[in-house]
Order: sequence, then C-alpha cells, then structure tokens
Amino acid sequence: MSTETLEIVYRVRGPASTLPARLEALLLEQTVELPRSALHAAFVRDHLVGRVLATEQAGTDDFRATLAQPAAATAGDPAQLLNVLFGNSSLQPDVQLEDVRLPPSLVRRLGGLRHGIAGLRQLTGVAGRALTASALKPMGLSVPELAGLCRTLALAGLDVIKDDHGLADHPFCPFGERVRACLAATAEAAQTTGHRALYMPNLIGTPMTVLEQARQARDLGAQAVMVSPMLTGLPLLPDLVRETGLPVLAHPAFGGAQRIAPIALLGKLFPLFGADAVIYPNHGGRFSYSAGVCAGLAQTLRNPDGGTRPALPVPAGGLKTANVPEVLAFYGRDTLLLIGGSLLEAPDAPALLARSRQFVAAVQSFSYPA
Repeated sequence: MSTETLEIVYRVRGPASTLPARLEALLLEQTVELPRSALHAAFVRDHLVGRVLATEQAGTDDFRATLAQPAAATAGDPAQLLNVLFGNSSLQPDVQLEDVRLPPSLVRRLGGLRHGIAGLRQLTGVAGRALTASALKPMGLSVPELAGLCRTLALAGLDVIKDDHGLADHPFCPFGERVRACLAATAEAAQTTGHRALYMPNLIGTPMTVLEQARQARDLGAQAVMVSPMLTGLPLLPDLVRETGLPVLAHPAFGGAQRIAPIALLGKLFPLFGADAVIYPNHGGRFSYSAGVCAGLAQTLRNPDGGTRPALPVPAGGLKTANVPEVLAFYGRDTLLLIGGSLLEAPDAPALLARSRQFVAAVQSFSYPA
C-alpha cells in the first residue's frame, strides 16, 4: 500500500493550552473519525491515520499547523480528496484550510488542467502581451441583444468574450440559441477585424445539465467554456475536462462561503481539478482581497507545484481602462484582464465600441518592465 501523504496546512484559533488536543481531533476527524482508543484494527492505525508535521504561532491564540494525511485515504477520488482536506472540520468555526500540497501521483490521478496559459494563447493568437476580456450582461437581455453586445465587443478587438456567470438557460435567453448567436457574432466581426474573439459560454446547472451544455457548446463550435466550480460542484470539473477537452475558465462565485484561503481554493484546487484560467477579485475593486492575496494568487496560478501546467490569472471586479497600466505593472504579461461594468456603462453601441477599443489599445500599447 502506498505510503505517500498529502500535506495540509490549517489555521487554528484558540488558546495555546488547547492546541495539542485540537490538532489531535483535527487529524482524526478527516479520515477515521474516531478517537485513537477506538481504532482496534492495526491496518487502520498503520495506514489511515496521519500525523502532525509542524506548528507555528501566527498571532495571539492563532496557530498554523501542517498535517500529513495518507494519500490512500482519498481513494484517488476528487470528492473524497475534498473530504480529507476539509470535510467535517469545515463545520468547526475555529479552523481554516490555508494550503494544500499533493503528491505527484495524486496530481496525475486528478488530471489537472490541459491547456493553461500556452493553450489559451494559442487559441486566441495572442503572444507577448496580456489578454483582454469582457462579459455579456446583464441578465434579462434577449438572445439578439446579447449577440449584438458580443458583436460590438468583438469588433473592438477583445480577445475573450464570456457569458456573465449569472446567464443560465433562461426562457428569455435559452442556452443553445445564445451560444449559436454569439458564435455567429464573433465570426461576423472577424470578417471586419481579422481577429476572432474567443467566446466562452457559461455552463450552469446540475452535473448532467452542465455536461450536456458543454457537449452542446462544443458541437456548436465553442472552443472554450466557463463554469463556477463551487456552484456546480468542484469534483464535476475533472469530468467536464475529460468529457469535452475544452479549456475551462473558472469563476469564483460561492467560493467565499467556505473557510478556505483564496490561494488554496482558487490558486491551487481550481487548477488541480482542471481550470485553465481562474477569475478572482482584484484588489482595490468592489471586493475585499488585498494586494498581497492577489499577487499570491497570480504567482500560485502561474507557478504551480506538483507538475501541473501554469494557469492564467484573470483579475476582475471594478477594473477600469484608466487603471490598465497600473494593473499590468502589478501582474505582468501572462494575465487576462477582465473589464465589464466600466465598459458596459456606455450609453449605446458606438460609445461601447469606443470604450472597448480604448481598453484594447491600452493593453496593446503597454511596455512591460524588462
């Protein structure tokens, strides 16, 4: 039986006097779910109980603990991996999952992402600079209205145009009709610009619905898709990747409902489960991530441990064209900048086209530090 382990880092809050008992409970809760006194089978004691590797104080009544858990406990299954990482203990308010390091065999079993930065650059034909993106919204627009919006953004020269994560299979905007119309809009715009935007439809629903939408989108000609893994279920992501082979842009919706550090969830788990690019809130916008967290996310996505391909960071949430130089100086060229609201505030299609062209020009003209 394999002796490989996964290393899991938790933040545990409470008095120092309670820490040894707290770590013992945390260690056992994620696998055998019994006290040691109840582990009568030698196989269980020898192969399915982990150990505490290290502890350090992170603040007053605040500790960082690294635990090693047996990889065999995961059964090589995505959902069971999450169960071992943060199953029962996610119900305990004094614990946060902070970091994850998996053995290479488990990384290979998960499959990870297939395209990443290199694959998305190949699909868009963009080299040597950051990529540009915007979103189709708001919810409530008809298929012709969304397709018209898509055409305007494509005419402006954007590299990626994605559905908003709130666009589902609404009666006023059915999934199949929307995908067909938006793909036609990007093809039409490309006849004028010579550059076809990569349109990413949003997949949302039950696992069966998501997989069917993915197949439908692929058959209609979509070359990439978007999904919110925490809404649809993170273990669905490897099946989606295997089923379609399409690049996946992951949206962070519902990702803040768990006590999991953003770098662990978005920076590590999303790509390990198959996300080629990951959207996250940029610092200074309408969300609360700090500059340090955002820098850490970009670094983790582009420099994965465990042998997976580099994933593309997608900072978003309140970005404006005027801030492009500052944002690119912070993140560098291997970045996809997603600007939505500040473009879509334009009062009509000509104004939207002009704003979007300014965004594209700002990205294309930026000189990256040597």
